[in-house]
Order: sequence, then C-alpha cells, then structure tokens
Amino acid sequence: MTAGVHAAVNAVWRQESARIIAGLTRMVHDVGLAEELAQDALVTALERWPERGVPDNPGAWLMTAAKRRALDHLRRDQRQYRTHAQLAHALEQEDQTSAARQAALDDDVLRLMFISSHPVLPTEERAALTLRLLGGLTAQEIGRAFLVPERGVAQRIATAKRTLAERRIPFELPPGDELAGRLASVLEVIYLIFNEGYSATAGDDLMRPALALEALRLGRLLAGLAPGEAEVHGLVALMEIQQSRSAARTGSSGEPVQLHEQDRSRWDRELIDRGFASMLRAREAGGPLGPYVLQAAIAVSHAQAPSAQETDWAQIAVLYAVLARLVPSPVVQLNRAVAVGMAEGPRAGLALLGELLSDPALKDYHPLSVVHGDLLARFGRHAEAGAAFERAAALTRNAAERAFLLRRAATQHTRSSQATAELTLGQAVDAFLARDDLDAGTIRSYGQTLRRLRLDLGAGTRLAEVDAARVARVFAVAWGSVAPRTWNRHRAAVRSFSAWAAAGDLAAELGRRHESRRRRPAVDAVRLEALWRHPSVRERALWRLLYESGASARTALALNVEDLDLPAMRTRSGPVTITWEYGTAALLPELVAGRTRGPLFLADRRPAPARMPGRQDLCPHTGRRRLSYERAEYLFKQASGGYTLHQLSPAQDARAAG
Repeated sequence: MTAGVHAAVNAVWRQESARIIAGLTRMVHDVGLAEELAQDALVTALERWPERGVPDNPGAWLMTAAKRRALDHLRRDQRQYRTHAQLAHALEQEDQTSAARQAALDDDVLRLMFISSHPVLPTEERAALTLRLLGGLTAQEIGRAFLVPERGVAQRIATAKRTLAERRIPFELPPGDELAGRLASVLEVIYLIFNEGYSATAGDDLMRPALALEALRLGRLLAGLAPGEAEVHGLVALMEIQQSRSAARTGSSGEPVQLHEQDRSRWDRELIDRGFASMLRAREAGGPLGPYVLQAAIAVSHAQAPSAQETDWAQIAVLYAVLARLVPSPVVQLNRAVAVGMAEGPRAGLALLGELLSDPALKDYHPLSVVHGDLLARFGRHAEAGAAFERAAALTRNAAERAFLLRRAATQHTRSSQATAELTLGQAVDAFLARDDLDAGTIRSYGQTLRRLRLDLGAGTRLAEVDAARVARVFAVAWGSVAPRTWNRHRAAVRSFSAWAAAGDLAAELGRRHESRRRRPAVDAVRLEALWRHPSVRERALWRLLYESGASARTALALNVEDLDLPAMRTRSGPVTITWEYGTAALLPELVAGRTRGPLFLADRRPAPARMPGRQDLCPHTGRRRLSYERAEYLFKQASGGYTLHQLSPAQDARAAG
C-alpha cells in the first residue's frame, strides 16, 4: 500500500465514520454491530484502493460498501427474515433527493451523538465511545490522549456497547421532555474532551492540542445538527475563544503562563471572531441563559479586553454570580472568588474562598490551592502563599504544572524570608490577628495567647530572635498549672502563628498534654425534629436510617440499591443485617426513584475523569458517585450546628437519657 493511499483512507475514515456508523445503526439497531460493519468496509477499502485507486467520492464508496454488508447481515438473520427482508428491500428501492438523504444522515449522526453520550454510561465510557464513534479515533489514539492503556480504552468501549445493547437503548432522538437533560449529557462529554486537551490533568504536557481540536470539531458538528439550541452554540463559542489562547498559554520553556500575563498579540483573532459569531447564534436561538452561554459570555469579556488591566472584572464577577445560582457547584464558586478578588481586591476573594477550603468535595482539587496561593500572595501573606502552592504542586498530576507551582512556592518563601528579617513580634502578632480568614472566636482565643507572648517577650523584639526556648519559659510562668485542654489550646495558637510567620516551630518545647475524652451528648429532641424537616430527601433518609437502625455512617453509605428489601424494611451489608423503622421506610422509595442498582446514597455531581472511582461506587443510572463519608459528615455538621453523625445513634440517645 502506498503512503498516499493510506493517508487518504485515514482522512476519509476520520471525516465520514460518524455518518457511516450512524446510518448503519439505524439499519441494524445495534451500535456495536454497526461499527463492526463499518470496519469491514474500511478493510475492503484498504484492500482495493491500492490496486484500483481512490474513488472520486470515497465517502460515498465506503457508505455503499458498509450498507451492502448490513443488507447481507439482515438477510442472513433467519429469525426475523421477513422483517429484515422488507427493510432491505425498502433500503434498496429508496429514491430520495440528495438533500433528503443528507438530512436523514444528519439526523442519524445526531442520534449517534445522543446514544454514545447516554447517561446510563459512566463518564469515562461516554468519552471513549464518543471519540471512537464520532471522532473515528482508534483505541490506541484515545489511550494516548487520556494517558490510559490501549487495553483499558478498548475495555471501556466494549463495556459501553454491551451496556447499550443490554439496556436496549433505542436509536432515536429523546422526546421533548427528556431532550434538555440528554443534550446536557452530550455537551458535558464534548467539554470534558476539550478540557483534557486544553489543560491536561496528567502527563508531561500542559496541553494536548489534537484532543481539544477534536472536541471543537464535534461541537461544531453538533451545532450544525441542532442549530436551534443556544447551549450548543454557547459551548462552541466557549471552546473557540479558549482555544484562541493556546499559543500564549506556555512560555519558551514550556511553563504555563497565566491569563493576565499572556501576550495577547499571540491570541488567534480568527478563532476569537468565530467565537463571537457562535455567541451571536446562541443569542439568536433565544431561551433562558444556560451554563455554557454564561461561560461563553465570560470568555467574551476576556477576549474583548485590550489588556489584562482593562478587563471588566466587575462584569465577570456578576456573570459568575448568575452562573453560581444556576449551577451551584464549588468549582463555579471558586471561579467567582477569583473574579471577585480581581474586581474588589484579595481580601474579598479570600472571604468567598473560606467555605470552599473546608469543602470535602474540593480537598484534592489542586486549582483551589492555586487560587488560594494567588490571593494570599496578592495580600502579602507570602509564607501562606508558598504553602498553598506547595500543596497544589503535590496534588497535580501534570509534571509541567508541578514544576511551575514549585517555582512559585519558592519565590513566595523567599519574599516571606525577606519580609520577616526586620519584622518585630508586635507587628507579626497584629498582622496575624488581622487575617480575614479567622472567625471572631478564633481571634479571641489566639489573641489571648499571642498578646501574652508579646507582653512578656517585648513587642519590639525582632521576630527572628524569638525561639522555642523563650516561648517555653513564657508558658511555664503563665500557664504551667492550667488544665490540659487550656494548655493545648494555647500551644495550638503558637503552632498556627509559627506556621503563618514561617518562624520555625516555636512550640517545639511545648509537649501536648493528655486530655480525658468524654462522649459528646446525643442530638437533642428539638434539633432532631428540625433535622427531620430538612429539604433534602437524601440527607433525611441517611439521618433517619442511622437513627433508627443504629448502623454506623460508613456502613450505611456502603449500601447498594439492589440489596434493599423495602417491604421487609431491611438490608444486608456484608454479614450484618440492618433494619429500620417507618420513618426511613417512608423516605427510601423516593430516594431510590426507579434506580435498580448502584450506591444507595449518591453525591450531587458526577466525578471528574481525574478522580474516577471504581465501578462499584458509580451509579449506572446517573453516572454519579457514592456519597463520601467526609461530605456526609460535613453536611450534617452544617445542618445540626456542629454535631457528628455518630451522635445520631439510638444508643447515644439512650445514654444521654440515662
């Protein structure tokens, strides 16, 4: 085979495979079989074209060859021979105009997009299947793009096809009442593919341009097939404007360049213009503002600014506030904190960031630490900024970004050392207690400790001259005879101050004293009644189950839908049988809501590809993951005013009553 013919076959396949597979799926009603038949036609082309030459219309040639194989398959199926024979005859005799045939093909491709992104499939399977069927990529190419072994990608694709066949997912467009939700699933997959190319989550490269461009191609294809959907055009506009910055996002050594530091002359103006045009089409389509249109509007604001200094951050902050109401996710709130920090100053940004820093859903999300470091650095808190950048570097799986973040951390630590050299103890204490991320109670507690240190050691003493031995002498005089809990509280204040001021461990000679631990009382009856009226069915069902069954929170969170015996009000978790009462029984049917298997208690969102859990922790119906213990504990503490899930146990309740 000549290199030219080989290249022609690959190019035609990449361009036409989606239409061919979509048309065949309409015929045979099985996406896996349709792909096999299309591959057979490709093999035939590889055999014949080197001898006979590339046909004038190679796409039509492949389509015809594939349809012939589909017809042969239908005729061989003796179990449904008459139905298939009639279908084959109709297909052979069809006499449509060119425009009608093209419209039918477009509808088929749109159906294929919806079926390959069906919510019944986990996120990673939807992405792999979409790239395979709509992008024409091989398992090897997909694996290289996502840094996943080829065998693993092939397994994902095979599992996805099997699931679609077993669940008998129809090859048709969703009905009107389902269209918005299903379209959101398609858009989610396309944007996921784009983001993995635009900002790689792992590996040595910051970007994988081929993957981003493939997502952009799929987005434009979908926009052509669904021209009346504003969100589709919004996603295309968002991707086009983001992709326009790709040349300016890395420096000469491959290091990342932040948006406000980018050379805007390197932005692709043609892509920006295309993004503006897509945004106009989104507005012309009408309807309420969706999340992708809002994100595109934010991208437009950035693209319209002649320089970083002239960016309308106030407008961007308002857009993020609207987006946060529409999509109340921690990641949106994080982006809003960035915008507010730029519009109103780092203090305002840090105030918004406070709650996110304690959100278990973001505990391993390295962009949170990056934003935290940025805001702290702008506020002049260099030691804390350095620690935040070090944490972000430890969490990222991208080698280039890790090296960049470690350099930023080193720069902040250097600035902190320079600032600390002449800082007095009094100045350091005042600055520490003026932090905007400390609540009033913490400031009172820390202030009692640190003002005593300042009084005894001297406010004008250089901080560099304060050491652990001098602090220990103050403790011996001031708090030598206090209760262990009080001693440990003062010790914790010194440790926190030491870390913030990068002054070494000033509590190194202060040993922690043993505290006797008593069980906290159970949740009182008044608070219980308030909890039973909580608006979330999931939370009420979990809390009722813990209260009525006596099971531990981790045991309850490990339950699966398929193990429930709702009429008998019981289930098994390993060797343990869990029973409940009528309060739980009234809530579980609504919580399950038609689900037949998978985790009983689900998280609010689908997991990101970089943090994909095992199949046992994913819901096959929604794609969402199992609710984590940390998140469940956090939500209960917020609702109950600081109680823990353990305090819902009826045994605890009985002890409190006794």
